[in-house]
Amino acid sequence: MANRFEHISVIGLGYVGLPTAAVMANRGIKITGVDTNASTVARINRGETHIVEPDLDILVRSAVSAGNLKAVTVPEPAEAFIIAVPTPLNGDNSPDLGYLKKSAEDLAPVLEKGNLVILESTSPVGTTAKLAEWLASARPDLKFPADDPEAPDINIAYSPERVLPGRVLIELVDNDRVIGGLTKACSDRAVALYKQFVEGACLITSATTAELVKLAENAFRDTNIAFANELSLIGEAVDVDVWEVIELANRHPRVDILRPGPGVGGHCIAIDPWFIVASAPELAPLIKAARGVNDGKPAHIARRAAASLDADDGRPIACLGLAYKANIDDLRESPAIAVVRELSALTAREILLVEPHIDAIPDALADIPSAVLCDLDDALAKAGTIILLTDHGAFKSIEKSRLADKVLIDTRGMWR
Repeated sequence: MANRFEHISVIGLGYVGLPTAAVMANRGIKITGVDTNASTVARINRGETHIVEPDLDILVRSAVSAGNLKAVTVPEPAEAFIIAVPTPLNGDNSPDLGYLKKSAEDLAPVLEKGNLVILESTSPVGTTAKLAEWLASARPDLKFPADDPEAPDINIAYSPERVLPGRVLIELVDNDRVIGGLTKACSDRAVALYKQFVEGACLITSATTAELVKLAENAFRDTNIAFANELSLIGEAVDVDVWEVIELANRHPRVDILRPGPGVGGHCIAIDPWFIVASAPELAPLIKAARGVNDGKPAHIARRAAASLDADDGRPIACLGLAYKANIDDLRESPAIAVVRELSALTAREILLVEPHIDAIPDALADIPSAVLCDLDDALAKAGTIILLTDHGAFKSIEKSRLADKVLIDTRGMWR
């Protein structure tokens, strides 16, 4: 079996799948991207992107022009398949594997002997084995790792993404990869694939260990952010500048407190800790408490803003930034969205939304009549209260004189 893969399919062309496809395609690998959104598929086939990520548009355009990248709505045969679909939460914070199961159902008919399937979606422990079971059930004519660990017809592995939005194209190549095959043979095949574009180390372990590694990384971040957010609440209660507290505390050689904010967003840190809680709820009180602190921060900010309103001043409230982090357009699980929703329930004031990376009000806020998308200049001219929710570069250059007659709530410490 050849070590080099000439044709790879990426299932799910979102914030991880599309950059992964583009990076591999620009290494000369034939890539077929799969996405159920026909509009997304059409845009990519025109050489365009539907997400904001530095230089991604250049890579996609180049790959499509060279004939190395095409997008389709249903899977087609390939040598290897990388699954990068969402794994959201249900209403009770339990994992929703619906997208993954549907991907398995769509993929099964095109599998061929010798194929490799890699799951990159963040998943609860045991999901890779479950994926193998779904595929095996649909294709009893093929041998899977449980049938023949040494030489299965289909190799299956788990390798979680661990990239930072804004640096995805760099980190896809430079970062180490944790690779957990269902068997050693599966791991070896997965390593061969990643070695075609990854310059970081490929670290081999079991599939279940790799799954928990990814969850542990994000739960660690979430817990430490929760400490910073809780500290900010305490600082506010005792009238102490939390930013100065953190700055001085971090002068200790073994202390590194993170920066507080309006909560935690993104599809990873705000979601993945619940996967651990779901696996062992009685053993994860700290992880669950951290989720509570971070999820509670938007309501606190909204209450603080509402309490600051002057009844005689009917000016609107401006919320600067809707993305969950700076200089990207990703609104998934954004605490800024939660702040706006909470605020709309507390006041009838018009809420001016400033997000330089989108051109239409997001669906998550479309049902709020008082919420209006506008540009920065209009917001600064009209608003009496300004809440900084995302520290976009565009907000750093605001002249202090334009903020002089306004109530400021700086959740990011950008205007200190």
